[in-house]
Amino acid sequence: MLGCLKMVLETHQSRPSITGPHAVDCWLNQMRPSSPANCRWFVAHLSALWVMSSSKPSRYNRYSGGAAAIHSNPTTPPADSSNGSRMETSFGPTFSAVAAGAKAEASSTYKQHRRTPSSSSTLTYSPRDDDDGMPPIGTPRRSDSAISVRSLHSESNMSLRSTFSLHEEEEDTEPQVFAEQPSVKLCCQLCCNVFKDPVITTCGHTFCRRCALTSDKCPVDAAKLTVVVNNIAVAEQIGELFIHCKYGCRATASGASGAAASNATVAGKPGAYEVDPLGCPFTIKLSTRKEHESSCDYRPVRCPNNPSCPPLLTMNLEAHLKECEHIKCPHSKYGCTFIGNQDTYETHLEMCKFEGLKEFLQQTDDRFHEMQLALAQKDQDIAFLRSMLGKLSEKLDQLEKNLELKFDVLDENQSKLSEDLMEFRRDASMLNDELSHINARLNMGILGSYDPQQIFKCKGTFVGHQGPVWCLCVYSTGDLLFSGSSDKTIKVWDTCTTYKCQKTLEGHDGIVLALCIQGNRLYSGSADCTIIVWDIQTLQKVNTIRAHDNPVCTLVSSHNMLFSGSLKAIKVWDIVGTELKLKKELTGLNHWVRALVASQNHLYSGSYQTIKIWDIRSLECVHVLQTSGGSVYSIAVTNHHIVCGTYENLIHVWDIESKEQVRTLTGHVGTVYALAVISTPDQTKVFSASYDRSLRVWSMDNMICTQTLLRHQGSVTALAVSRGRLFSGAVDSTVKVWTC
Repeated sequence: MLGCLKMVLETHQSRPSITGPHAVDCWLNQMRPSSPANCRWFVAHLSALWVMSSSKPSRYNRYSGGAAAIHSNPTTPPADSSNGSRMETSFGPTFSAVAAGAKAEASSTYKQHRRTPSSSSTLTYSPRDDDDGMPPIGTPRRSDSAISVRSLHSESNMSLRSTFSLHEEEEDTEPQVFAEQPSVKLCCQLCCNVFKDPVITTCGHTFCRRCALTSDKCPVDAAKLTVVVNNIAVAEQIGELFIHCKYGCRATASGASGAAASNATVAGKPGAYEVDPLGCPFTIKLSTRKEHESSCDYRPVRCPNNPSCPPLLTMNLEAHLKECEHIKCPHSKYGCTFIGNQDTYETHLEMCKFEGLKEFLQQTDDRFHEMQLALAQKDQDIAFLRSMLGKLSEKLDQLEKNLELKFDVLDENQSKLSEDLMEFRRDASMLNDELSHINARLNMGILGSYDPQQIFKCKGTFVGHQGPVWCLCVYSTGDLLFSGSSDKTIKVWDTCTTYKCQKTLEGHDGIVLALCIQGNRLYSGSADCTIIVWDIQTLQKVNTIRAHDNPVCTLVSSHNMLFSGSLKAIKVWDIVGTELKLKKELTGLNHWVRALVASQNHLYSGSYQTIKIWDIRSLECVHVLQTSGGSVYSIAVTNHHIVCGTYENLIHVWDIESKEQVRTLTGHVGTVYALAVISTPDQTKVFSASYDRSLRVWSMDNMICTQTLLRHQGSVTALAVSRGRLFSGAVDSTVKVWTC
């Protein structure tokens, strides 16, 4: 990199101090950075020189009349229009440097100049208004120098502000009245004011940092603006400009007129400043204004004795204090009420009763101050102890939370172990029952029930519901299976070809508890107390009926009528197309009606420890079967028997002709939620589904459980049969298919 810059410096002749190749080596050795800060300064200066060297010769010409003036004479620089003491050289589109003509001016830190009130060279720069205008500055088109500036993009991440950068907050409030009109090349093309914290952007131009960060595009070549590095050289130039002390400026009067006023107020804009002939007469460098203004004799001050005294200048403060009539006794804080001038003050001190005690009072003050310091130290110690106590409390709380969490995990593991143990015991009990049934069959000599062809096996699982499956219904004509779930939907499954969900029916606002098919209509009952009618051909909802005041628990259809069961009520509906018309309400029920079965000319309903048999034609109760084991959850009717499952794990069997109970089947260890029947000319099988997650296959010829099916991971709640296949729905949100 130093080699490349050496070539640049040898070709660039703008520095008067660099003459010849040996001078270049000497200058590079002197400028070699010795620390990170010097390195950043060094890189910033070299980046500016790289921009200078990579531009075309026409860019080094001074320009003031636009682009035409730039290219009119690229080889001969025009003469300086001002005096010969200063020389300006352009360093690219928005980069300019001022080379000092006299060594004395460059060597001083800052130089003060007395001005005369009639100075006509004064120019004021005020904050830019929205309607500010500025003559267009001729700017050459962008060259490849911008690429060299981009290579220093990593340097911009350090965001170094120049030593001469001004605080933006102070710039907006403090006046800037320049002793001489600044070069237009030191003005930002975005805000048209003198640069404030100048930075070089990726397009190779220089702008104020605030302007570069708040503007989207470069006004010259419309390139996106991104800050690369501080333009230290321009910042130094601006820092060398002479301005009037702010205590020698005043706000421009709104009615100012004349050439001098027009020049000083920048076309008479409000909020501008002009030279105050009665103020500070000094002009100072912009970079050193703070140093001067902090000690300026014209700085306004207040009387330290009495704030109500008129405002003073620093130069007049000493004289005022000699004449001030509000001088207080130095012992006023102890109770002395003296107030007077300098003469009476000295006389009072000789007579003041506190003056003789001043050593004692001073010692008392010192002692009091020491006590205050000790008290402050104690307060700090207390605050520290409190913070430590707070941290200890937080740690204690965290330990308690961790301990509670561990206890919760321990309880959860213990409960899981208990559940696993109970499940193991249930499985062992079921296996023992199965063995006992097998032994009984062997003892009876009945071996035909164990034909391998009659053993049911799980052939597949339908997965898709997001909640427990509570009801199933089969449409044999189209080999469709409908399943209702807690996710408030009904899914339609193809059980013949694709074995996939054909559609999900949505319409209920509660759990779907019951399904029933009549003709080409599907009826669904829900916990939202409604019955929805669906067209099976189109799988579209065609009607919704507000059926009960409580959830619809069960549905069954027969003789062109639909029966719906709920709390202590069965409603009978006439099916008229897609409409349901209430025909009658069957009463006299003692609890929830959770089971309804229609067989031939009778309707069977189950409630609490009761099965009622109704004549479908007359809709009158013709028989009541009393049972035990709690509420009846399921009913099945075969050619010879009436079977019901109860809350207390039992299955009761009655003779369909005599209505006498012939057997109670045991084996389940949970509520029997559902029953289904498969009848063949040779035998009749009843399937039972239970809370204990199992299905049992019962032979009605000898009332023996021939098989126990264990594949579900939750309670089995619904059964349906079709073409020798058994479908079971469970709380594990799945539907399983069983075949021989």
